[in-house]
Amino acid sequence: MNNALKKITSEYFEDILVRLAHHSAGIEGNTISLPATVSIIVNGTLPSSSGATVREFYEIENHKQAFERIATHLFNNDRLSVTIIKEIHADLTDRLQYDKGQFKKSENMIIGAEFQSASPAETPLLVAQLVDNLQYRLDNAKTNDDKLLAILDTHIQFERIHPFSDGNGRTGRMIMMYSLLQEGFPPLIIEKETKAQYVEFLANQDIDGFFQFAKERLDKEQKRMQAFHNMDQEQIRYE
Repeated sequence: MNNALKKITSEYFEDILVRLAHHSAGIEGNTISLPATVSIIVNGTLPSSSGATVREFYEIENHKQAFERIATHLFNNDRLSVTIIKEIHADLTDRLQYDKGQFKKSENMIIGAEFQSASPAETPLLVAQLVDNLQYRLDNAKTNDDKLLAILDTHIQFERIHPFSDGNGRTGRMIMMYSLLQEGFPPLIIEKETKAQYVEFLANQDIDGFFQFAKERLDKEQKRMQAFHNMDQEQIRYE
């Protein structure tokens, strides 16, 4: 386990989870509010006034089991693998898809995209190559910027492969979170309000634009993470 993970408090883990679930699901059209997301994640209940569908509830709640799984892998210092990717997808699409955790069996399209995603036949090999290439780039990176570029570029390529029948966006953002935390970066929360800009980075394979976008948010997130750490230390001091 790296030193950055040791500084993440339980309260901050919960904070990450709530914001990730709210915004990542929101990017895909989920309408559940941030306060209602807190209720689902922390209490396991959905306010009756929310007007949300059962599907929307599961889309949020499933983030909890997926995040708990990646936390276990991170604390065991497990490197990202095809198996972990399939586990994350299975957790995120639990009770939502019959083919959870399985690569697509039919061609799929990305709405508005001008390119064709990978075929079912080539998907397993492409995902395995993507994981291997990411690890090679991380192992040979000379700077943190090199590592960040590798992780962001991998996210773009994952979304272009679109390896699952559905749930690729949520899965890809969770995988990106996994790699960032494992390499000592703060988490990257892509707010649903920035969806148009984010989708444009993916569609145009604009790694430079995505890098600057991510750097700004990671710098802010670092301060948030430190604030939670300081708060935890103060509580320990006065107990």
